[in-house]
Amino acid sequence: MTQSWLDLTFLHWAADPAEVAGLLPPGTVPDTLDGVTYIGLVAFRMHRVGWFGLPGVPYLGTFPETNVRLYSVDEQGRRGVVFLSLDASRLLPAALGRLVFRMPYMWSRMAIASTGDTVTYTGRRRCPGPRGAGNRITVRIGEPVREPSPLEHFLTARWGMHGEFFGRSRYLPNAHPRWPLHRAGLLACEQDLFTAAGLPEPAGEPVSVLYSPGVPARFGRPARPAGVPTP
Repeated sequence: MTQSWLDLTFLHWAADPAEVAGLLPPGTVPDTLDGVTYIGLVAFRMHRVGWFGLPGVPYLGTFPETNVRLYSVDEQGRRGVVFLSLDASRLLPAALGRLVFRMPYMWSRMAIASTGDTVTYTGRRRCPGPRGAGNRITVRIGEPVREPSPLEHFLTARWGMHGEFFGRSRYLPNAHPRWPLHRAGLLACEQDLFTAAGLPEPAGEPVSVLYSPGVPARFGRPARPAGVPTP
């Protein structure tokens, strides 16, 4: 599967690993940095999803998406993300994601608007519920990140996802160029996607706000439990 992720904003809050461990798939535990794990809210534009080396689909494969994610590591040392929800504005991709891949896709009304150096993401869930859950995020894009901090590397250098695929717990690897990152200022953030996903309401401001113009990405086949550690 190929696709591009464009106009991304990464918001992250620190979390106690014990609070989120029960939301991870079997065979994984929270990945931590200095004893702390993180909850991510990532808003972006999915662009031209394609399969089997064919060109990406221009309409059905292009849409705004916002996901709530956790950070995981398995017994083989493979570090990844776990998606608790993925709100998308196209009904067919959301339905296929739920029915075929068993991923927590939601069909939502969504938009991304840019004015100068500010970007605003809005979303409101249609189905499944809780109906009306959503977000409104506005950021101002700042200076490029020349060298990511350990935390910025931890949050963005992820090369796969853990989840239940076809009834089994698996690791789905991906590959993409190094993120072109910018630090960003958070101008507004209203969301109830965390509580809709079974997470506690975040306390205070996010500890990290990043923006990226995006990267092309490619997913491989789901891997069985045996594997090699990732960096």
